[in-house]
Amino acid sequence: MKNIRSILNLFIYLFLFLNIAVILAWDQPGSREQEKVFRAGASITNITPFLGLEIIGGWNSPPATHVHDELHVRCLVMDDGETMLALVVADNLGLGRELIEEARRIIQNETGLPPENVLISATHTHSGVSAQGRGERRRGWNEGGSFDAYQEVVIRRIADGVRIAINNLEPAQVGWGSCMVPRHVFVRRWKMKPGTDIPNPFGGQDKVVMNPGRNNPNLLEPAGQPDPEVVFLSLRSADGRPIALLANYSLHYVGGVPAGHISADYFGVFSDRIQELLGADRQNPSFVGILTNGTSGDVNNINFRGPAESHPPYGKMRIVADDVAREVLKAYGSVDHHDWVELKSAQEELGLAVRIPDRDMVSRASDILARHDSIQPGHRHERVYARRTVQMLEWPDTIDIIMQTFRVGDLGIAAIPFETFAETGLELKERSPFEKTFAISMANGSYGYLPTPEQHVLGGYETWLGTNRVEKEASRKIVSKLLDLFARIR
Repeated sequence: MKNIRSILNLFIYLFLFLNIAVILAWDQPGSREQEKVFRAGASITNITPFLGLEIIGGWNSPPATHVHDELHVRCLVMDDGETMLALVVADNLGLGRELIEEARRIIQNETGLPPENVLISATHTHSGVSAQGRGERRRGWNEGGSFDAYQEVVIRRIADGVRIAINNLEPAQVGWGSCMVPRHVFVRRWKMKPGTDIPNPFGGQDKVVMNPGRNNPNLLEPAGQPDPEVVFLSLRSADGRPIALLANYSLHYVGGVPAGHISADYFGVFSDRIQELLGADRQNPSFVGILTNGTSGDVNNINFRGPAESHPPYGKMRIVADDVAREVLKAYGSVDHHDWVELKSAQEELGLAVRIPDRDMVSRASDILARHDSIQPGHRHERVYARRTVQMLEWPDTIDIIMQTFRVGDLGIAAIPFETFAETGLELKERSPFEKTFAISMANGSYGYLPTPEQHVLGGYETWLGTNRVEKEASRKIVSKLLDLFARIR
């Protein structure tokens, strides 16, 4: 009996020892991570507008008469087992905060994904219709207004796109990389030789001019430097099949689109081209290529000191998109894809003062608007900016904008609701705590251009009241806030 009891005690001790060993092994660093599963899913939904609506992005707004290529909302969703993030990119000039907030509300109601984990941006194609209201309403202060029919389509398609991407979630690997594509990015703001007359529509003189004309004899030097880097995020299935590739390039748009044509510009061409180069299938299951607009507020693809170029409609955008996609493909081959990385997000509101016109500016604008059309204007856009000056009286003294950052492993992503200058993006990259960083412009809102204080001193189109709407120190405050948010999620 004593021997049996001893044997039973031995078995009990062995059982307890094995259980403690298993528990200790489970609690070793990295053991829990091995059990985590990283998942990704993507989707693409159609937001092509109705023909007959006004195409925006230029000084004139012709009605849409033809669809050259469809406009889309492209969505990427990632899940590390604890945090889910959604990146949404719409083919549109810009999306207002109210539209974005409504889409986020629907997404949360239907999927449980919190708003701070959803980043929504616009590509800034100049060949689409307004998603911020019709006519001059899109430039005014529209808080509390109702949505029109096209805005309702965009809201619903954004929400549906995130929901579909969540439906498509599967075990995945994630990686990131970068490449340089300098041959298509040029600063479009130029300092001119001393004595050059550069009038602005407010009766003053600027020190720089936007798009001064190719080989203008008065060219002195560009007023900044572009960012040639393409940073990209790659998602693939556990067996290596591409799920999505999201890239970021700081080039405004390309254009070369006939009047009345709807087009996603080079953003859409890139999405199709990278799919082809990767040999990916858009269906069963779907692959989605995405190109986001970086910090390109002062950058276009025209070399003003270079030779004249001639391209057929859509020709230049195909060249640009193909070059960017091919360079991404070269870098793609050396990307390390991880089975699991940590996801985080941080979001805060930032208050900014609005540039409200003073009494003299309003008086001058009123006089201009009261003149007969036969009177020769002092500046070709004088009447346009007189109207925009008066319109700024509708705006509140301050606005709150959404500042948001994402972490994907050692990749940092910043969202800025302005057409942001390249130097701001370069500063964020230099000061970021992450291995790789990029900023998406026109994200979580659309409030116009964001020149730096130094660029405000130079003047020019991007600094004019009505084109720029917030305080001159705004870019510095935004960089500071984004770096704080990066530190929080690092």
